Amino acid sequence: MPVIAPSLLSADFANLQRDCKMVNNSEADWFHLDVMDGVFVPNISFGLPVIEAINQHAQKPLDVHLMIVQPERYIADFKAVGSDHLTVHYEASPHLHRTLQAIRKEDMKTGVAINPHTPVHLLKDVIHEIDIVCMMSVNPGFGGQSFIENTYQKVRDFKEIILAQNAATLIEIDGGVSSANAQKLIECGADVLVAGSFVFKSNDPVQTIADLKGF
Repeated sequence: MPVIAPSLLSADFANLQRDCKMVNNSEADWFHLDVMDGVFVPNISFGLPVIEAINQHAQKPLDVHLMIVQPERYIADFKAVGSDHLTVHYEASPHLHRTLQAIRKEDMKTGVAINPHTPVHLLKDVIHEIDIVCMMSVNPGFGGQSFIENTYQKVRDFKEIILAQNAATLIEIDGGVSSANAQKLIECGADVLVAGSFVFKSNDPVQTIADLKGF
């Protein structure tokens, strides 16, 4: 069964406590939180105060995805507001190994995200330092985008690297995930499905999460 991580970027921010409670009461495993700075990606989302507020209501791990420049500056801050996993972008981290060590030092799971154009083999040398690889299946910055079909092959290729290196890294898919592609993603080797619009804009989010969990 896949790990399901609803993305709160698609939640109703006027009713954030209600939506947190919905995720708590569902079969979801994690809360996925997208932090955007308007520099690394062309959008601004939310930051530390909102995550701190979510943490007061969340009863499941906070999976924080930093789409920001110089993420290494804020590692301790995100730990302080309740982050359980901290994912930085390969493209924004010139000293990736050092950044991953700093995340682990703060007792958080380490994550690395890669954009759709970034080859998976670039993570080979640090695979044993990474707990979660967040594979972007849309161009990062906005919710509700269409799934990029090449993602399937990237998942297969990265699964081969994980197995060859005898690593325990999880493959997380972020962007355009729905019932239309969940099964194939899992068959290709995905472990974690992030779903935003598909969950929060559905008529019955709890049932939608259960359906994804059942693939």
